[in-house]
Amino acid sequence: MRSVVSIVVMGFLALPPAFAAREAVLKQIQLPHNYYFREMLLPQLTSGPSSVTFSPDGQSLVYSMAGSLWRQAIGADVAQELTRGPGYDYQPDWSPDGRHIVFTRHHANAIQIVRLDVATGKELQLTSGSDVNLQPRYSPDGKRLAYVSTKDTGHFNLFVAEIADQGLSASKFALPPRESAISRYYYSTHDHTINPSWTPDGERLVFVSNREIAYGSGSVCVAEPDSTTAPTCFNNEETSWRAQPEVGPDGDRVLYSSYQGRQWHQLWLTTLSGDATLPLTFGEFDVTQARWSPDGRRIAYVSNEDGNLSLWVQEVVGGKRTKIRAVRREHRSPVALLKVRLTDASGKNVPGRLSVVGSDARAYAPVNAWIHADDGFDPQQQREETRYFHCLDVCEVEVPLGDVAVTAWRGQQYTPAHRTIKVGSSGANELTLRLEELRLPAWAPRSITADMHVHMNYGGHYRSELQTLARQAQAENLDVVYNTIVNKEQRVPDVSLFSTKPFVDGRTIVYQSQEYHTSFWGHMALLHLDDHYLTPGFSAYQHSALTSPYPHNGVIADLAHAQNAIVGYVHPYDWSIVPEKEKALTHTFPADAALGKADYVEVVGFADHKSTAEVWYRLLNLGFRVPTGSGTDAMTNYASLRGPVGMNRAYLHTEGATTPAALKAAVKSGRTVASNGPQLALQIDQRNIGDVISLPAGKHRLRYRASMRSIAPIDHLEIVQNGRVVASHHFDKDRTRADMVGEIDLEASGWVLLRAWNEGANPLILDLYPYATTSPIYIDVAGQSPKSGADAQYFVQWMDRVIDAAEARDDYNDNEEKEETLKYLGAAREVFRGKL
Repeated sequence: MRSVVSIVVMGFLALPPAFAAREAVLKQIQLPHNYYFREMLLPQLTSGPSSVTFSPDGQSLVYSMAGSLWRQAIGADVAQELTRGPGYDYQPDWSPDGRHIVFTRHHANAIQIVRLDVATGKELQLTSGSDVNLQPRYSPDGKRLAYVSTKDTGHFNLFVAEIADQGLSASKFALPPRESAISRYYYSTHDHTINPSWTPDGERLVFVSNREIAYGSGSVCVAEPDSTTAPTCFNNEETSWRAQPEVGPDGDRVLYSSYQGRQWHQLWLTTLSGDATLPLTFGEFDVTQARWSPDGRRIAYVSNEDGNLSLWVQEVVGGKRTKIRAVRREHRSPVALLKVRLTDASGKNVPGRLSVVGSDARAYAPVNAWIHADDGFDPQQQREETRYFHCLDVCEVEVPLGDVAVTAWRGQQYTPAHRTIKVGSSGANELTLRLEELRLPAWAPRSITADMHVHMNYGGHYRSELQTLARQAQAENLDVVYNTIVNKEQRVPDVSLFSTKPFVDGRTIVYQSQEYHTSFWGHMALLHLDDHYLTPGFSAYQHSALTSPYPHNGVIADLAHAQNAIVGYVHPYDWSIVPEKEKALTHTFPADAALGKADYVEVVGFADHKSTAEVWYRLLNLGFRVPTGSGTDAMTNYASLRGPVGMNRAYLHTEGATTPAALKAAVKSGRTVASNGPQLALQIDQRNIGDVISLPAGKHRLRYRASMRSIAPIDHLEIVQNGRVVASHHFDKDRTRADMVGEIDLEASGWVLLRAWNEGANPLILDLYPYATTSPIYIDVAGQSPKSGADAQYFVQWMDRVIDAAEARDDYNDNEEKEETLKYLGAAREVFRGKL
């Protein structure tokens, strides 16, 4: 196993001596919640078409596919590759005279605008620096370019520049940067202006702006470039990052994408005067990236009706549709087919996750695969984020000739494998990667694996179905998936799928559950609801009809428990919480833990694991037996994914059972391990995780044994007792496995757990840093409750801050709601005061 791990590390840049730190992709964008705009606004690498433009004569299309630009005549089945990096090319726009195509190129962690000479194939980069430049659009006379850029501000603003043979000049804001007075949660105070389109006379721009809008990426607006007059916004529905309004050749009709009270984007028509909107396309899937043909008789668009992305041309009158299929591809440089097979130790084919990087340093995938990209990377270890796809058996990939690097994963219970193969133009280019199983000792309890926090569809490029999700889970060697249905602003994408019956595909089970959204009190997962989905599903949404902070999370927990569900706090803390120093503190996990409403907490999830553990330890020190859960918060239909499903997973000690009763019992009894990479096992005096060891008064010395197996090297493996490290494992050269035994001294009630962690990131684990923890084994000495005055005081101060914040809110629906909320919070504070 030591040699396998060393081979994997060679697939990335050499590890630096300092601790490695992940950074967000395109971190120069100064906006919160990057997992939204990154997926919904920024172009992403997909195997299917992602953006399109008509030729000036309307007979051909140029579109982005697999990171290149392709030209294809409408009605033909041959696609000609026009560009191939470096990097990945998107968002083409054809000049009115037909001579040039402008497009965006994602390379070296920036996005630049490039111009292609159609006749010669020569390229000219029009922008420079580390900015993110998007959505270039020629003016009707071809003399100006409108585009979106983070230049000078770090925010998305609309620019206009003169364009000539030598490039851009006189680039300036089309509208001055602006901040809104209204408070926003998902968006910055800085307004953005995105999705530009010219009117046919070239005098005005239509775009999307969120001036004084709290939710959604904004309204459709129109303005003259350089005008000091405020834009006129003529379509005020809650649009998304993908509205992309496009003015028709008639100069009046405006085509745009909208979900308008539904769950999926379709095409709608309005006018520059803001006349009533009417639908143009229909279906339970997304239709986006729409463009008018030059004569206004056809529309080209991208759809995910097949799950993956596909390109269509539709007649405006009559609605006849033509699918654009690249049956044959003419590449700019030679390619060959690489066949990759994954097997287990016995030689049996198994599904897994693959990253394939060609000799040109670009990522490649099968023509129908869903390509996903990591949401961050450490620039000291990698040149760019990891891009990957799931392979269910044997996968064939077209790659450029030369050295191709292939890395394979299969969840956390198999060692990753890496190989570089030289691909030639003749002969068999085949590669078999054997994935060795990582086994804990026989004494470790038998577990099933579960991702307790997944969103199957959440506004991403793709359209997932339950079988798609199950197949992703199988490639990640995952037994159980909880699809936590939740709103994305006005949408609840999977709400029609809610059911109390699980979906079963082979050995994989998908349970439909719910995430309850309130960014004031904190988010909760409600697993195994046995009757109905709780509506509205969110509260404390300011500037909405649901602005009231009531119901607080304790009310929702009671409603969930009435349906025999288990309730957990998800992605809690991104930094160490110091109650008296926080700018605001409204999170009620401590209150719900004190009052018995919280059944578990995601110590490993979409947050900082160590910071969450600090709060968790303090609660454990006061005798609140809240176990750990784990969930990735993966949006599995994203192309730029917050980790693959199962990246953060819980090992539930159920002896292999996957029934709701067995799963709930394992969680509530604390027979859980949470991990993003290492597998852990712990026993004390032959008692397992979740057990209570009862001892008489006095001093005791008990024997423990602990084990770890990990897909990546680990820096620290520690026994933690009542928040203190009491034993550490000293690793030899192989830091992927450890077995330790020893003795632990006990004389007071408390808890003991095992954890594994690193200070820095590792490219084999697509998370902040490797981390795993068991739930505790509890120690009961002479029936005494655990005591910690300092921790009790910490939570009293915490609750004081929460109560002050709740009391300051003046947007409850009535006094009864406010009084009930303050009474509940006061009861929690009294519990902590009683433990001082």
